[in-house]
Amino acid sequence: MTAKQIRVMVLNDMEKLDRTLFRLEQGFELQFRLGPTLQGKHVHVHTNYPTEGERFERYKFRVLGWINPTGREDDSDKFCTLDLKISGSYQYYFGHGDKEKSGGGYIVVNPVLRVGEDNHVLPLDCISIQTYLSKCLGPLDEWLDRLRVTKEAGYNMIHFTPLQTLGESRSCYSLADQLELNPDFSPPGQTYTWTEVGSLVEKMKNEWNMLCITDVVYNHTAANSKWIKKHPECGYNLVNSPHLKPAWVLDRALWHVTSAIADGKYKDRGLPALIQNHEHLHAIRGVLWQDVFPKIKLWEFFQVKVEPMVEQFRTLLQSGAKSDRSKTEGKQQLKIIQDPQFRRFGNTVDMNSALETFVPHGSSPGAIEDCCNWLRRRLEELNGEQYHEIKHHQEQATNCIADTVSYERLADHGPKLGPVTRKHPLVTRYFTFPFEEATLEQDLELMNQPEKSCHFLAHNGWVMGDDPLRNFAEPGSNVYIRRELICWGDSVKLRYGNGPEDCPYLWAHMQKYTEITAKHCVGVRLDNCHSTPLHVAEAMLAAARSVRPNLYVIAELFTGSELIDNVFVNRLGITSLIREAMSAGDSHEEGRLVYRYGGEPVGAFLQPSLRPLVPSIAHAMFLDVTHDNECPIQIRSVYDSLPSSAIVSMACCATGSTRGYDELVPHQISVVSEERFYSKWNPQAKPSSPAEVTLQSGIIAGKLALNRLHQELASKGFNQVFVDQVDEDIVAVTRHCPSTHRSVVAVCRTAFKNPKHHRYTDEVPPMCIPGKIEEVVLEVRTVERQADSYKKDERSINGMPGYTVEIKEHIQLKDSKVVRQAGVTSRGRNEYVQEIVFEQLTPGSVIAFRVSLDPKSQELVGVLRHHLIQFNPLYKAGSLPDPNTPDILKSPLTQIMSKMTLADMNILMFRCDAEEKEDGGGCYNIPSWKPLKYGGLQGLLSVMADIRPQNDLGHPFCDNLRQGDWMIDYVSNRLISRGGTLSEVGQWFQAMFAYLKHIPRYLIPCYFDAILVGAYTTALDVTFKQMSSFVQNGSSFVKLLALGSVQMCAVGHFPALPPLSPALSDVPYRFNEITKQKEQCCVSMAAGLPHFSAGIFRCWGRDTFIALRGLMLVTGRHMEARNIILTFAGTMRHGLIPNLLGEGVGARFNCRDAVWWWLQCIQDYCTMVPNGTDILQCPVTRMYPTDDSKPLTAGTVDQLLCEVIHEAMERHMQGIEFRERNAGPQIDNNMRDEGFNIVAKVNPDTGFVYGGNQFNCGTWMDKMGESERARNKGIPATPRDGSAVEIVGLCKSTLRWLVALHKLGLFPYNSVTIHKDGKQLSMSYEEWDRKIQQNFEKMFYVSNDPNEKHPELVHKRGIYKDSYGASSPWCDYQLRPNFPIAMVVAPELFTVEHAWEALNISEEKLLGPLGMKTLDPDDMVYCGVYDNSLENDNYNLARGFNYHQGPEWLWPIGYFLRAKIYFAKKLGKDTYDETVYLVKNVLSLHYVHMERSSWKGLPELTNENGQYCPFSCETQAWSLAAVLEVLHDL
Repeated sequence: MTAKQIRVMVLNDMEKLDRTLFRLEQGFELQFRLGPTLQGKHVHVHTNYPTEGERFERYKFRVLGWINPTGREDDSDKFCTLDLKISGSYQYYFGHGDKEKSGGGYIVVNPVLRVGEDNHVLPLDCISIQTYLSKCLGPLDEWLDRLRVTKEAGYNMIHFTPLQTLGESRSCYSLADQLELNPDFSPPGQTYTWTEVGSLVEKMKNEWNMLCITDVVYNHTAANSKWIKKHPECGYNLVNSPHLKPAWVLDRALWHVTSAIADGKYKDRGLPALIQNHEHLHAIRGVLWQDVFPKIKLWEFFQVKVEPMVEQFRTLLQSGAKSDRSKTEGKQQLKIIQDPQFRRFGNTVDMNSALETFVPHGSSPGAIEDCCNWLRRRLEELNGEQYHEIKHHQEQATNCIADTVSYERLADHGPKLGPVTRKHPLVTRYFTFPFEEATLEQDLELMNQPEKSCHFLAHNGWVMGDDPLRNFAEPGSNVYIRRELICWGDSVKLRYGNGPEDCPYLWAHMQKYTEITAKHCVGVRLDNCHSTPLHVAEAMLAAARSVRPNLYVIAELFTGSELIDNVFVNRLGITSLIREAMSAGDSHEEGRLVYRYGGEPVGAFLQPSLRPLVPSIAHAMFLDVTHDNECPIQIRSVYDSLPSSAIVSMACCATGSTRGYDELVPHQISVVSEERFYSKWNPQAKPSSPAEVTLQSGIIAGKLALNRLHQELASKGFNQVFVDQVDEDIVAVTRHCPSTHRSVVAVCRTAFKNPKHHRYTDEVPPMCIPGKIEEVVLEVRTVERQADSYKKDERSINGMPGYTVEIKEHIQLKDSKVVRQAGVTSRGRNEYVQEIVFEQLTPGSVIAFRVSLDPKSQELVGVLRHHLIQFNPLYKAGSLPDPNTPDILKSPLTQIMSKMTLADMNILMFRCDAEEKEDGGGCYNIPSWKPLKYGGLQGLLSVMADIRPQNDLGHPFCDNLRQGDWMIDYVSNRLISRGGTLSEVGQWFQAMFAYLKHIPRYLIPCYFDAILVGAYTTALDVTFKQMSSFVQNGSSFVKLLALGSVQMCAVGHFPALPPLSPALSDVPYRFNEITKQKEQCCVSMAAGLPHFSAGIFRCWGRDTFIALRGLMLVTGRHMEARNIILTFAGTMRHGLIPNLLGEGVGARFNCRDAVWWWLQCIQDYCTMVPNGTDILQCPVTRMYPTDDSKPLTAGTVDQLLCEVIHEAMERHMQGIEFRERNAGPQIDNNMRDEGFNIVAKVNPDTGFVYGGNQFNCGTWMDKMGESERARNKGIPATPRDGSAVEIVGLCKSTLRWLVALHKLGLFPYNSVTIHKDGKQLSMSYEEWDRKIQQNFEKMFYVSNDPNEKHPELVHKRGIYKDSYGASSPWCDYQLRPNFPIAMVVAPELFTVEHAWEALNISEEKLLGPLGMKTLDPDDMVYCGVYDNSLENDNYNLARGFNYHQGPEWLWPIGYFLRAKIYFAKKLGKDTYDETVYLVKNVLSLHYVHMERSSWKGLPELTNENGQYCPFSCETQAWSLAAVLEVLHDL
């Protein structure tokens, strides 16, 4: 059972894909998902794909319902779906909010063709088609004898030119009656109908396994069609298309010139009837300019009669008329208004514009007369402009006439029509003229008699280089007057209008014609498709599909643009576009076409069954030659017919030919003039018999073998293609089957030039064929034979009897005449290659080899596929059971991996270069490219994810895999060396790779990918099973963010955390090989990769506790979170926890905020973890029980966590004041001396924690100046001394929690006690909490309060200050993204209205694509681009001084969005819904960034407007955590 194929179309706002082709198969599911620009919006997707059981109606759209498999936290997995069961072209569009359409496109679903009595499927790539000119088949009784040639030559589809009654020109495409079967098909005394044709077609389908298609011609009808005479409104005539009158006048005039030349009237002017040279052409130009144009005065149709216009104007002026400005909109342009009836001088001008343009100076007659004169002059100018424009048209018409005459009468490659006569006029007439001949003057009078002029119908034709989407007969086109139409004088162009109401008879007639065709044939070829009006073809094909749902539609387009081709393919649901090998100028180009028109590259990656829908090119029907093109024998040589056919047959698409090509008919079989019949099949016929053919005629025997091969390759899944240009004439095409790894290699030696006249080299380069040649499928070449020379038969279409093919099929290599020797060489230990030396690969010959892998490789691939079935059932095909399965492969990988911890997963999946180096290794480096981002699987998978969809097998990554086993060994050895379960996983890889290493190198990338993808997806499943239900049931985005927990949380080679109390249970231990001691191995969290991942710079107190809730508590890693909380508790000193941990012994206690983030995490732990408050009673081993003690070993002094918490609170109330140990350059090279003095206290009046000074930075905005040149060294950019808003919020949150805990009896303390001036004072937690509550809004909100302390520093009102009481008072008033942190942790401090206003100002000013601007862009020191290497004189920028003065940091966006969500809920449903859309929209950009990031992370910061910052960590713990917390809140 193969997995259901699902394609995902990602919708992006304003993306209109009308010119992009998406092809799908029946049975596929199409999912529409939201791109980043649409996530969070109310998107509605509409389609005209019908619901099951309903009829398709093009203009009936329905809305698809959304499915959200993971609930509602984000839109990353939301989709709507279509189950595709009906072929055709379908439209979709989408909008959002009040926008009905903000994007859309088409999908084309291929038909399923069935053949034979058992109705088996004929895949599109199996089609081998042959074209017949129906009129050359003779009576219906004789058809099977003639069509049998096609069956015996191995084709499975026939294309008939139209089967209807032909017009008088006898052209196959000029139909006199679209509804009637051609009477030529009925023998004397009988009248056959469509019923008999239907029976014949059915017989061929059932007995011959042969399908039939035919043409539909919608553009024109034969000029002698009876129905067009009754319904002239169906064509373009002078009544319904008066714009054609000037062109008709010119056309009549040219007809009269024809008559005059034919009658010898221009002989004396150097223009005889027989035009033979350029002087004669020059004489024609003279006649046109001297006689024709002056006489017919075409410009008069485009001019105004001046005097009546002036008179009308004078009357208006005399009556005092004024212009109506509302009509002219003040545009004073006087323009000629074209008379819709195109009468001579029938045009007018807009009098309103005239009144506005020419205003008299007064009302006196003189003033009015002046005005009239101005108008007269302007009208004469306008008439002059029209005259010049028509003169340009006449110049073009003259050139086109001269070119046509030159081609038709002088050119060697033209038809050489001979003398000008009424039968062969000077130029083809553009209009019908069904009346007696008269003088030109009499003809022109008919133009004004509608009952006659309605019968002057425009002929059809084609226009070189014209826009195919424009109808050249409609108003606005000048094709007819400029004589640019290459005209088919036997056909009338049909005029459909905009819909059936414009021409009811024509639409009904053509629909009936379509339905008859669809009833009897499985498909149609759209004749002249590029100039068929699209809306007409759309409607007709819809009618055809209602008769035959699986209609096969082919067309040949001459638009010259793939994008415009796609418009036709999309709108009409064309299945295959006709392509032609004859369009190639050499064999190299012919080979390129094979590669272009189908198949994947050999060794392509296995694509997942659920994958993005990617644009494709139209399915090709690749023909060696089409029926309406020149004969290849005339252009190339007779010897090229076979090899070019073989190249075409090897293409992975539909292929075919035209009848006559295989018999070597040495001329084009004309669709107009050919009246002979095709020859019949007779196996006993002699070569010289013109009316019969056998297998030996021409190249038929070769074609049979090639058609069989083509069909076998397609039906058996040989869908990978490689084209090798061996030399200038030899093309080798390989078709490869990806499940069995068998190939067929066809080597074709073309003969574009005739070997009799062109010297071809005897030196054919030898060829190396990878694998073992099982047989020669065929060797065939064109040879001469004893026969009469070719003579064109009068009754039958006959080929050249002097040529046949020599063919051998299914022979052993040793019996080949073409191959002299085949040596077996071995390139490397598993490259089994056969070198072929050719003996008789003469021009015109073809040899095809069937190749398999050598038996050992074949067996190993089979076994490898067997072991891959656990990941994908598609590997069943071509798999072999393994008799000697190694033990490690006997159980599924899931079973082995299920024993792994998340810390093991960190090693398996991630670890950047610095982490790997700590273990003595490093990330894998691809020498010609770059190192991978991770040592684990993600490093490889990130690269493969880019390579796989494109099948970019030329990528350096794939090259490295093909060249050696280094990368393969790296993957397994890296894990084996780790011991434990990781070692088992490494052994599993090693065992799988043992097979991989011994298969041909070209297959290694795709199987390496298969093994890694299988292992990676298994690892992901195991990982998420160990996480919280929020992650397990979460969206793709949630899971991606949760992987950040695995990425950041690791156990290093050296323990990054100091040891926990030995009295604590459930602590992980490991054996240290060096010390031979047991040691703790707790997971620690990196701040960011790659810069903060290893050594003493890995762990930071602030970063850890900002990220811990998101990466550990939300993901369910409770025990590891507990251990980190307790470890840091053990390092407390001075009532603070370290900023830089430095394993405890090298800790720096230089930040004021880390302790508050730590306290917030303990609170979160207690509320989020089941029985979380138990942590308060856990033992904490104190490294520094007093401020001055030396670091103690674990277990020396233990305290309960609740005591440590109380100590932190009490120390702050007492007041923390100390100087850092070892102060000076040894611990900080840039800090000034005063900066080492640390202060953190509580204001007893407000309850606010405050501290710091202007020479240090105790919060997360901790950039210290480093540039002596710019004089900022030792000065913090953002000291944020005083009371930082987020610290006040965190403190308030802690107090609220401790008060509640005490009331529940879970915390033993209710107040802090301090000693001041020899007295013992105490303050209850409740009172401290109340003080902050009472003072916060008063002190932090920047309102319109007249008592504002520093009104001159207020830059924005309605915001919350960034700090209170800073040493530089203006810093308090800066707008920064810190107050939303306080809103999240202590929302009770804020009034809802003020909070909402402040958040909206933040949104407007600070919100970037991925992060929050760290400073208001209106601030004078704002700079959004961080460059840490910049050394200049700019104080504000040098050495990255602006790190927190504008660049957009990611983690604050999490708090901003969470604050928005919290307060939106308070403001009602509408506000909340709007906010959810904002949140989803913002987060969608983070999702896209993570999807695309090779680090699979979110950066620390970006430069302004989301631009990449090269100095940022590529993935940062707190960035991932903050975004994950937003989704958790949703």
